[in-house]
Amino acid sequence: MIGDQFHFHIENDPKYSGLNVNQGIEPLPSVSEDSVSQFLKNKKKRAYTVEQYVDGILNGDITMLSQAVTLVESSKPQHQEIAQEIIMKCLPFSGNSVRIGITGVPGVGKSTFIEAMGKYITAQGKKLAVLAIDPSSERTKGSILGDKTRMEDLSVDPNAYIRPSPSAGSLGGVARKTRETIVLCEAAGFNHIFIETVGVGQSETAVHSMVDFFLLLMLAGAGDELQGIKRGIMEMADAITINKADGNNIEKAGLARVQYMNALHLFPAPDSGWTPKVLTCSAYKKTGINEIWQMIDEYLIHVKNNLYFQNRRNQQSKFWMYETINEYLRNDFYQDEQIIRLMEESESKVLKEEISSFAAAKKLLEFYDRIRNNKNKHLK
Repeated sequence: MIGDQFHFHIENDPKYSGLNVNQGIEPLPSVSEDSVSQFLKNKKKRAYTVEQYVDGILNGDITMLSQAVTLVESSKPQHQEIAQEIIMKCLPFSGNSVRIGITGVPGVGKSTFIEAMGKYITAQGKKLAVLAIDPSSERTKGSILGDKTRMEDLSVDPNAYIRPSPSAGSLGGVARKTRETIVLCEAAGFNHIFIETVGVGQSETAVHSMVDFFLLLMLAGAGDELQGIKRGIMEMADAITINKADGNNIEKAGLARVQYMNALHLFPAPDSGWTPKVLTCSAYKKTGINEIWQMIDEYLIHVKNNLYFQNRRNQQSKFWMYETINEYLRNDFYQDEQIIRLMEESESKVLKEEISSFAAAKKLLEFYDRIRNNKNKHLK
């Protein structure tokens, strides 16, 4: 009975004799791995020339900009070669933005603040690029991608561009790539750049070395307001903003503001001649954003009038030239297979006290020098 029910089709019932039932089609053949591979090969990204990348960037093509930034972030030598050509051609069209560094303690609400400030900027018809420095994401599994999903309004704003930082790498490498990305974003017409520190520690110093204005975000009501704040970060700040100054927290934020102002007076006067200010805001309620932007405008007028603005940018360019040299030499040294083998031998001898650390280092550097000389001879 069950078998009969299973084979019974209602369209074969005599009362539906006027209906025509077409035969079903033959089952399609299964997709082979070869056909998938061929499909993926055909779907590979089209290779553009350097000129096409540059034209696209200068015309504000976000897709071209993103692909060029991907080349900048790539560790492949052929990609780096193309990236450097693109940067060189974009360089004359860069430098015309306001670069703002933003850092803060965990949980301070950086994403909410960046979105509130970003929407304030784009509402005025200005273009904003948000970049990040996060050398720690491989270890901590943190990512600005999470921030991007939180910046719901800004991420779909046609005048905004949010770019996650490279997923891993040394601080110097990640920072250099961010610095190069700034050039491309400026050439694409983004006249405001936010650099966010996602990692902690020395990343604040790296951000400070590539921005015009450095903003430190803080919280009120978290115990002693000055606890856990490195003096170096406070000294770098051109302004401190106490976020989440809303509801029951307004009074605490006001008290924290006084404490920070008193602390800043203990530091030497900055070279810019600017007196760092402390403001309060609520990024969630979008209060205090206008005052912060007015303060940044005041700062820019001040440092442009006393020529500090251009002098600082010149110093930053020089700094990144030497940083790039240092990074290249470090990578070239530590990635050489012969050096790696000799380092292992030298390390073993140092641990056995057969040779001093200094003698081992000198021997490694001399060997590296011979390798470089041999390479140069072959090139000639």
